[in-house]
Amino acid sequence: MIHATWKELTLTPRFPLGTSKGVIKARTVWYLIAWDAERPQVRGIGEAALFPGHSKEFPADVRTKLLELCADTSNWGQRLHDDLMHVPSVRFAVEQCLRDLKASGSKILFPSEFTLGRSGIPINGLVWMGDMATMRERIKAQIDGGSRCVKLKIGGIGIADELQLLSDVRREFNVKELTLRVDANGAFTNGNVMPVLERLAALEVESIEQPVPPGLYEVMAELCATSPLPIALDEDLIGISTPEGKKDLLDHVKPQYVVIKPSMVGGWAAAQEWIDLAQERGIGWWITSALESSIGLNAIAQWTATLGVTIPQGLGTGSVYSDNVPSPLSVSAGELKYRPEIPWNLERFEP
Repeated sequence: MIHATWKELTLTPRFPLGTSKGVIKARTVWYLIAWDAERPQVRGIGEAALFPGHSKEFPADVRTKLLELCADTSNWGQRLHDDLMHVPSVRFAVEQCLRDLKASGSKILFPSEFTLGRSGIPINGLVWMGDMATMRERIKAQIDGGSRCVKLKIGGIGIADELQLLSDVRREFNVKELTLRVDANGAFTNGNVMPVLERLAALEVESIEQPVPPGLYEVMAELCATSPLPIALDEDLIGISTPEGKKDLLDHVKPQYVVIKPSMVGGWAAAQEWIDLAQERGIGWWITSALESSIGLNAIAQWTATLGVTIPQGLGTGSVYSDNVPSPLSVSAGELKYRPEIPWNLERFEP
């Protein structure tokens, strides 16, 4: 018989994480922990990491579902296709927990060349918002660290300053030397976004994520049809759980890319559905973490490593915390790597 409990943890970023929707100074995540009564020392762990301001769910939803799941472990498989569809972060936690339990709590969820330490996953270096001097330092640090794809958060300190930063970078590194991406998190409006897109295109920026707020489907469809640079949907994917809804969004908006966050869309199965539908329509995609701890990031990364990705993914967020779960994950020269010689430290999950 399976037993389960859950744990809530607040993580502390090494510095304030600036976005157009505000500054993140702390991050709360939840862990679902399960074990078999006959082998209580073997514990599967899954992470629920909703993102306030982006997710459709709320902390109270997560706590309620975790309580229900721990009270009755007999129907988890069924619930993955039932009520958990509406609480995507918890659905993903259940997927992770069951797979980790099956793997004897090893955290080797998808064995591959990645988990053997023989290959890495290409990632973009992420530059959080700050004042111009700080952002300039962070861009330099990413490039000096080996990143050849850098993504800037924009829409928070003033687009003129942000364009100046991008222009300075592009003067030093041409498009063959450095790929630039930007993420607006819905910072612009239909009235002011086109001049921004034109300036970004002139700087040979690869793509912009979510230029206008989610839900403005008619606006986004027009932008995707007329923008001088590719547009990637991000927040617009959140909350759409049925195949029909996903098809409708992609067929109507016709984005150039979709950015898939497993924690926000409902886990591996839901993310794979987005990938399959995008590929059928010739839409590009990449996988992105959502400030999970090492538990959730590991689950996303190991799965991503099985997809044969060649373009940079958004999986470089593990180092932002001063108190993250110690793990074999590390970033080096623009890649996320798994170093099997480094053990997991799971003391905080012990009974």
